[in-house]
Amino acid sequence: MQSFNFKCPTEVVFGRGAEEQVATKLREYGASHIFIVYGGGSVVRSGLLAKVERILLSAGFAVQSLGGVQPNPRLGFVRQGVRTAIAFQADFILAIGGGSVIDSAKAIAHGTANPGIDVWDFWCGREKLTRSMPVASILTLAAAGSETSDSAVITNEETGKKAGLNTPFNRPAIAFMNPELTFTVPKKQLVCGISDILMHTLERYFTSCKETNAFTDLVAESLLKNVMAQSKVAVENQQDYDAMSEIMWCGSVSHCNFTELGRAKDFTCHKLGHELSGRFDVTHGASLTTIWPAWAQYVWRDDVPRFAQFAERIFGITSGSDEEKAQAGIKGMVEYFRSLGMPTNFTELGIGVQDKNSIAYLADMATAGDTKKLGNFHPLDKAMAIDIYQLANH
Repeated sequence: MQSFNFKCPTEVVFGRGAEEQVATKLREYGASHIFIVYGGGSVVRSGLLAKVERILLSAGFAVQSLGGVQPNPRLGFVRQGVRTAIAFQADFILAIGGGSVIDSAKAIAHGTANPGIDVWDFWCGREKLTRSMPVASILTLAAAGSETSDSAVITNEETGKKAGLNTPFNRPAIAFMNPELTFTVPKKQLVCGISDILMHTLERYFTSCKETNAFTDLVAESLLKNVMAQSKVAVENQQDYDAMSEIMWCGSVSHCNFTELGRAKDFTCHKLGHELSGRFDVTHGASLTTIWPAWAQYVWRDDVPRFAQFAERIFGITSGSDEEKAQAGIKGMVEYFRSLGMPTNFTELGIGVQDKNSIAYLADMATAGDTKKLGNFHPLDKAMAIDIYQLANH
């Protein structure tokens, strides 16, 4: 087993009615002025926002809410949130929603704790984050795993750049997770969320580490198989508590770093996918399933035994050479994504076939003008990124 450091301090309150403990728990963390961040109208229409506000106000907390988070969360909203939270004297940020809302809440927490610094400076590396304030989440969509992760992704709508920030300060203090709150999400969000969960582990399963990490592999493989099995039930019946609860918890485990222990994450597909989201405003999960087939076909020869193991353990493919099993495993994953109705190329993504200039632009953005390489399984320069985009460009 390879060496690793692991710390995930997020407290998880999981199960039916979890959100009803919000006042009791936030009091334990010393909160007094709670700034609520949410997205569109779903939490308003469902009554969840009013319910949470009522619970907090009845318990004596000062509460202010700000809605309007969009998918591929925008820097402009974050900056507005920082100004409002500072004026409110917030000491705790509460996200009610999915990954975009939680990532926005994290960014607002960083900006509020550092009022003299533009929050984007943390994301582009001009400033180092040294302090923040606590964040809690009431999860309404199983997908990004942001409720337990050390990452947050924000889009600068002025430049079209979508960027991630990894820091221990991104770990939320507490996550309230009631699977029943995910029962009414649109089917597209459900399947995109499932895809995102799977990709968070796939991006950790295929890495540069060639040494055996048996337990980490077993955890990753079990998570992948469980999500794929439960998704068949959930797609047919989103009110199936068992399936939706399994998917929700797997989403948290998939992105808290537990499925990577003993090896480094790769996340090449995420970096390439972020550029698709930044330029075309496509859903994050859809960008990942679009890129993964092209990436896998481009890199599989770098570690044929790894792809063969994936095929054997995930899809039960035991016949043929390692090369044949590897190819069959990639095909099996692509077919699974398609079974969910997820895109696996640019046309299916809805952006159409792109010209050479567009492809070059995406690759240039992803590699910061060919000044940095992406990932570690098969580190990509700009020319390689162009090759992968072209494989998806049909």
